[in-house]
Amino acid sequence: MPATKTASSTKATPPAKQTAPSTQSSPLVSLWNAYNETTSTRLKTIDAFLVFLMLSGIIQFLYCILVSNFPFNAFLAGFASCVGQFVLAASLRSQVNPANRAEFKDVSPERAFADFALGSIVLHFFVYNFLG
Repeated sequence: MPATKTASSTKATPPAKQTAPSTQSSPLVSLWNAYNETTSTRLKTIDAFLVFLMLSGIIQFLYCILVSNFPFNAFLAGFASCVGQFVLAASLRSQVNPANRAEFKDVSPERAFADFALGSIVLHFFVYNFLG
Protein backbone atom coordinates (compact mmCIF):
# COMPACT_ATOMS: atom_id res chain seq x y z
CA MET A 1 0.00 0.00 0.00
CA PRO A 2 1.28 3.39 -0.88
CA ALA A 3 1.68 5.76 1.96
CA THR A 4 -0.78 8.61 1.95
CA LYS A 5 0.02 11.98 3.19
CA THR A 6 -2.38 13.55 5.63
CA ALA A 7 -2.79 17.24 5.87
CA SER A 8 -1.86 18.73 9.14
CA SER A 9 -4.86 19.29 11.35
CA THR A 10 -3.73 22.61 12.68
CA LYS A 11 -6.07 25.36 11.67
CA ALA A 12 -5.03 28.91 11.50
CA THR A 13 -7.25 31.14 13.56
CA PRO A 14 -8.38 34.31 11.89
CA PRO A 15 -7.19 37.49 13.51
CA ALA A 16 -9.57 38.88 16.07
CA LYS A 17 -11.81 41.60 14.73
CA GLN A 18 -11.13 44.92 16.29
CA THR A 19 -14.27 46.93 16.59
CA ALA A 20 -13.96 50.62 16.97
CA PRO A 21 -16.23 52.29 19.46
CA SER A 22 -19.48 53.13 17.78
CA THR A 23 -19.75 56.81 17.05
CA GLN A 24 -23.40 56.44 16.10
CA SER A 25 -25.89 55.42 18.71
CA SER A 26 -29.08 53.59 17.94
CA PRO A 27 -31.99 55.70 16.69
CA LEU A 28 -34.06 55.00 19.80
CA VAL A 29 -31.27 56.16 22.11
CA SER A 30 -30.73 59.34 20.13
CA LEU A 31 -34.50 59.97 20.07
CA TRP A 32 -34.70 59.47 23.85
CA ASN A 33 -31.72 61.78 24.45
CA ALA A 34 -33.19 64.49 22.22
CA TYR A 35 -36.56 64.16 23.99
CA ASN A 36 -34.93 64.54 27.42
CA GLU A 37 -32.86 67.53 26.34
CA THR A 38 -35.46 69.53 24.43
CA THR A 39 -38.80 68.75 26.09
CA SER A 40 -39.95 70.86 29.02
CA THR A 41 -40.97 69.34 32.34
CA ARG A 42 -44.57 70.41 31.76
CA LEU A 43 -44.78 68.44 28.51
CA LYS A 44 -43.01 65.44 30.06
CA THR A 45 -45.63 65.38 32.82
CA ILE A 46 -48.44 65.43 30.26
CA ASP A 47 -46.66 62.69 28.28
CA ALA A 48 -46.39 60.53 31.41
CA PHE A 49 -50.14 60.99 31.99
CA LEU A 50 -50.81 60.03 28.35
CA VAL A 51 -48.77 56.85 28.76
CA PHE A 52 -50.67 56.02 31.97
CA LEU A 53 -54.01 56.50 30.20
CA MET A 54 -52.91 54.35 27.27
CA LEU A 55 -51.71 51.53 29.54
CA SER A 56 -54.88 51.75 31.64
CA GLY A 57 -57.06 51.44 28.54
CA ILE A 58 -55.00 48.50 27.24
CA ILE A 59 -55.26 46.70 30.58
CA GLN A 60 -59.04 47.23 30.68
CA PHE A 61 -59.40 45.95 27.13
CA LEU A 62 -57.26 42.87 27.82
CA TYR A 63 -59.23 42.17 31.00
CA CYS A 64 -62.47 42.36 29.01
CA ILE A 65 -61.13 39.93 26.40
CA LEU A 66 -59.35 37.47 28.69
CA VAL A 67 -61.42 37.40 31.89
CA SER A 68 -64.91 38.78 31.59
CA ASN A 69 -66.86 41.68 30.21
CA PHE A 70 -69.55 41.55 32.86
CA PRO A 71 -70.97 44.15 33.46
CA PHE A 72 -70.41 45.41 29.96
CA ASN A 73 -71.56 48.95 30.63
CA ALA A 74 -68.86 49.27 33.31
CA PHE A 75 -66.23 48.21 30.79
CA LEU A 76 -67.57 50.68 28.22
CA ALA A 77 -67.63 53.50 30.76
CA GLY A 78 -64.08 52.80 31.95
CA PHE A 79 -62.68 52.40 28.47
CA ALA A 80 -64.50 55.49 27.18
CA SER A 81 -63.15 57.41 30.16
CA CYS A 82 -59.58 56.43 29.25
CA VAL A 83 -60.03 57.27 25.58
CA GLY A 84 -61.81 60.56 26.27
CA GLN A 85 -59.27 61.64 28.86
CA PHE A 86 -56.46 60.71 26.44
CA VAL A 87 -57.98 62.94 23.76
CA LEU A 88 -58.38 65.83 26.19
CA ALA A 89 -54.80 65.45 27.46
CA ALA A 90 -53.41 65.22 23.91
CA SER A 91 -55.21 68.44 23.01
CA LEU A 92 -53.83 70.07 26.18
CA ARG A 93 -50.33 68.98 25.18
CA SER A 94 -50.67 70.43 21.71
CA GLN A 95 -51.98 73.74 23.09
CA VAL A 96 -49.22 74.24 25.71
CA ASN A 97 -46.38 73.11 23.45
CA PRO A 98 -44.22 76.16 22.64
CA ALA A 99 -43.59 74.79 19.14
CA ASN A 100 -47.31 75.20 18.39
CA ARG A 101 -47.54 78.76 19.64
CA ALA A 102 -48.28 80.09 16.13
CA GLU A 103 -51.35 77.85 15.80
CA PHE A 104 -52.75 78.71 19.23
CA LYS A 105 -52.00 82.44 19.45
CA ASP A 106 -55.20 83.26 21.32
CA VAL A 107 -54.97 80.41 23.83
CA SER A 108 -52.82 80.90 26.91
CA PRO A 109 -51.54 77.84 28.82
CA GLU A 110 -53.88 78.73 31.69
CA ARG A 111 -56.85 78.85 29.36
CA ALA A 112 -55.82 75.51 27.82
CA PHE A 113 -55.68 73.94 31.28
CA ALA A 114 -59.07 75.41 32.19
CA ASP A 115 -60.53 73.91 28.99
CA PHE A 116 -58.94 70.58 29.89
CA ALA A 117 -60.35 70.67 33.43
CA LEU A 118 -63.85 71.62 32.29
CA GLY A 119 -63.80 68.98 29.55
CA SER A 120 -62.67 66.37 32.09
CA ILE A 121 -65.51 67.26 34.45
CA VAL A 122 -68.08 66.99 31.66
CA LEU A 123 -66.55 63.72 30.41
CA HIS A 124 -66.62 62.11 33.85
CA PHE A 125 -70.17 63.34 34.44
CA PHE A 126 -71.28 61.38 31.38
CA VAL A 127 -69.17 58.37 32.33
CA TYR A 128 -70.67 58.32 35.84
CA ASN A 129 -74.19 58.55 34.42
CA PHE A 130 -73.45 55.75 31.96
CA LEU A 131 -72.54 53.43 34.83
CA GLY A 132 -76.18 53.50 35.93
